[in-house]
Amino acid sequence: MSTDFLPVSRKDMEERGIEQLDFVYVIGDAYVDHPSFGHAIISRLLEAHGFRVGIISQPDWKDDESISILGVPRLGFLVSAGNMDSMVNHYSVSKKRRAKDSFTPGGVMGKRPDYATVVYCNLIRHTYKKIPIIIGGIEASLRRMAHYDYWSNKVKRSILLDSGADIISYGMGERSIIEIADALASGMDVKDITFIDGTVFKTKDRDIIYDAIELPDYDVIKEDKREFARSFYIQDCNTDPFCAKRLVEPYDNSTLVVQNPPQKPLSQDEMDEVYALPYMRTYHPSYEEAGGVPAISEVKFSLISNRGCFGGCNFCALTFHQGRIIQTRSHESIIEEAKLITQDKDFKGYIHDVGGPTANFRQPACKKQLTKGACPNRNCLFPEPCKNMVADHRDYVKLLRELKDIPGVKKVFIRSGIRFDYVLADKDQTFLSELVKDHVSGQLRVAPEHVSNRVLSYMGKPRHEVYQEFIRRFDACNKKTGKQQYALPYFMSSHPGCDLEDAVELAEYIRDMGFIPEQAQDFYPTPSTLSTCMYYTGLDPRTMDPVYVPKSPHEKAMQRALIQYRNPENYELVCEALRRTHREDLIGFGPKCLVRPRKMAGEAGKPSRGKGSNGKGFGQKTANDRSGQGKAKTGGRPKKTLRNVHKKK
Repeated sequence: MSTDFLPVSRKDMEERGIEQLDFVYVIGDAYVDHPSFGHAIISRLLEAHGFRVGIISQPDWKDDESISILGVPRLGFLVSAGNMDSMVNHYSVSKKRRAKDSFTPGGVMGKRPDYATVVYCNLIRHTYKKIPIIIGGIEASLRRMAHYDYWSNKVKRSILLDSGADIISYGMGERSIIEIADALASGMDVKDITFIDGTVFKTKDRDIIYDAIELPDYDVIKEDKREFARSFYIQDCNTDPFCAKRLVEPYDNSTLVVQNPPQKPLSQDEMDEVYALPYMRTYHPSYEEAGGVPAISEVKFSLISNRGCFGGCNFCALTFHQGRIIQTRSHESIIEEAKLITQDKDFKGYIHDVGGPTANFRQPACKKQLTKGACPNRNCLFPEPCKNMVADHRDYVKLLRELKDIPGVKKVFIRSGIRFDYVLADKDQTFLSELVKDHVSGQLRVAPEHVSNRVLSYMGKPRHEVYQEFIRRFDACNKKTGKQQYALPYFMSSHPGCDLEDAVELAEYIRDMGFIPEQAQDFYPTPSTLSTCMYYTGLDPRTMDPVYVPKSPHEKAMQRALIQYRNPENYELVCEALRRTHREDLIGFGPKCLVRPRKMAGEAGKPSRGKGSNGKGFGQKTANDRSGQGKAKTGGRPKKTLRNVHKKK
């Protein structure tokens, strides 16, 4: 077994001549030493700074001994649920248990507990009463203050309190974890580490808190949805490292949870250093017998070129976790990694992706962000692109050309998605032309999410007309290059603000474009997004105006069925939705009809076999209640029959 992986056993420690580790990192994922995995970055970075780190992957949370296999660390335990929130990892939006965990050897489900961070920390505390515990990763980051938990349908306390941990390192934790480690190594008590940006701590001493905004008390927000919305919006406006204030959340026993401002973005040199660490770039060899770790296949031949996103989608937690300021790697760093990829025995010449949260963001939205930060109450792209935004793809185009020229590389694809309104904002359309010519494998995945402008405004997405213009230009580029490629749009059902009439409008658009989605994506209320706040409170926290929220399983089933109206299993749900919206004109034999009447086949009056067809508890607005934009025009594009593999997240 290779000794180049970090220690996972006492034997590994002995082979390295280590008597005691500085940190033991407990993770809910399998141990994969690849820069797409957060635990790999943090552990390798600590190692580069002289700290000895061992890994306990997916310990048995029912066995106290499982947490002790590497002995007592000198400085503390690090704990992360993994690359995904453990509840999102375990459950679909309908709260059904998933069958596969791609971050576990062999894809086996059940190797980590629900609310993994809390469970692991409680396991550690049961054995080691005083040792420092630092938690991080996306699960801890998005639950750092009191938050709405969709799976229990409750407002939960800060994860810091429920876990018994001492510090949260939130967001991208490279800087904060080294500062924490250095402070502990200097002999500082963990309770005194209250000054590091990008961390959350707890205290009973108000005197140590300064320059802070006090959030509503936890007991207040768990009972008052308006106060919850107000609290969340304060947090949402304080995610920028340059202008964010310190936040204080009081609890009834005089405990204060304090969020320090975020860490400053990494410079390009710092990003390069992170991705140049000596990763093994694969899973631990002990997993080979189980068939390896499925998640590696998604990233093995892909390149991360940036972090952060200024797209501002309200249903996405990226800005809360990674921030809005784009951080990039240099061309040299990315090319060096690409050359390593070409040496892999399984590499066939295809780089699957060059991107990040949004592939075509290669620079901050504007120059101001580098010194003064992102605007706290304004978005860069929504509702219209900011006049100060610099839309420029030249650097990305140059990078793609350089990667294409590497010996052994046949094709460089873009799979992580592009922001199409940002493409249109760039007056130079070279990127779009080269995207169509060289970087699409027949199908380009884009995410307009909906066609109703009113719904899109709640999503924080550009107007439907913007997407239509992008499709027009995309088709024109394909025609010019002589290619027949298609844009595969992702659509979302049941987002706050979306009622059945909006869902019917979307179905009409799908009809006119001839697109057949194999799966429909329901809105998933994950912690700490603006859309989740709308879902829970029924309020838009930006305005405090009421928002219609589809919550009944039956209505959600109808919205989802409308997206897949051609599926025979959805017939009853589609018909019911059309009757409820008084759109019986869409039931018939005409070219604009979604479904045919069954009466002609002698099936009238048969009991419904549609899922959830009793329809109880459904609330529907009338047309007079709807405000905002009219129906989006669908245009007259030729019909195509395409298959979209749009997996539920």
